[in-house]
Amino acid sequence: MTAKTTHTIAPGVRSIRADKALAIGFPEHSRSALQRAFDAGLVLRGGVALTRDSAVSGGDEIVFSMPQTRPSELRPVKIPLDVLHEDKHLLAINKAAGMVVHPGAATGEDTLVHALLAHCKGSLSGIGGVERPGIVHRLDRETSGVMVIAKTDAAHRGLAEQFSARSLQKEYLALVNGAPSLLSGSITKAIGRHPSQRHKMMAFEDSARSLAPEEKIAEFYDLEADEDENTSVVAGGGRRKSGPRDAHTDWEVVERYGKIAALVRCAIHTGRTHQIRVHMKSLGHILLGDAVYGWKRDARVPEKSQPKRVMLHAEHLVVTHPITGKTLDLRAPVPRDFSSMMKALKTAAKNATKTA
Repeated sequence: MTAKTTHTIAPGVRSIRADKALAIGFPEHSRSALQRAFDAGLVLRGGVALTRDSAVSGGDEIVFSMPQTRPSELRPVKIPLDVLHEDKHLLAINKAAGMVVHPGAATGEDTLVHALLAHCKGSLSGIGGVERPGIVHRLDRETSGVMVIAKTDAAHRGLAEQFSARSLQKEYLALVNGAPSLLSGSITKAIGRHPSQRHKMMAFEDSARSLAPEEKIAEFYDLEADEDENTSVVAGGGRRKSGPRDAHTDWEVVERYGKIAALVRCAIHTGRTHQIRVHMKSLGHILLGDAVYGWKRDARVPEKSQPKRVMLHAEHLVVTHPITGKTLDLRAPVPRDFSSMMKALKTAAKNATKTA
């Protein structure tokens, strides 16, 4: 249990809920953290424990403390991380391709969370009541690039609100098969779970559904989410069938490699599962290495140069620091396998031109 804090309700306040009063007085604590204090009986007035909905008024003196953070059940594992930025509130990394973000039934002790527990040891404040890093967005196992992680409840809340409000900038680089006829475009097709192949998503021409505010909280505050992303957590712990969700991707061609492939920059304004992979496929340009969505090896590219993963890299993330208010402009250099693939495609395009 942390040290006790005394808070006096401002004079003139006639009546207000105790949880709302503390949330206003202590914005550095998340509402969920303050709720844990109420649930543990650690919020007192005159020595009597208050509930969340207890009425307090001007002049009332409230004494509270925060529950002790529980150690994570996961074992910290020292795994090298490519750190792009770090301070006491958050850190940003360049996630390596092949690294899983969250532990699961089919993972070992080599996930990003295991690595972060070791890297941030002693500097995590107990997000959700447990010592753990605050994951506010995810990258697929095979996707490399920028990820930002919260160390504190306040940073977690602030980052999650930005992702929910879509007030940040996210740009990816993708290598796709074929060469788009246009230089740029915008895709606004809804994305939902494939009706028969549950490991895949698909684009829908219509039937997009925007999330309600309480569903955005479930999606971005790292609550227990159903693996079926067509089902979302709502207030009270229930589930609501959501169907396809709105999705928006802007894209532009950076470089063409003859008719074999192209390097495309994608700016996403939503964060749907497999969004870029699904949206680019809907244009007829599957990401190289993406066998799940139908990629096939191109005989014009030498066997040794064929992609070993989905060629997608989260290159650029611009976010407002949730505590200082400063702009963080985060960029992850293109990884070696990505740049090697680009060189191989240039050579293949030249050879194809000579043959023609």
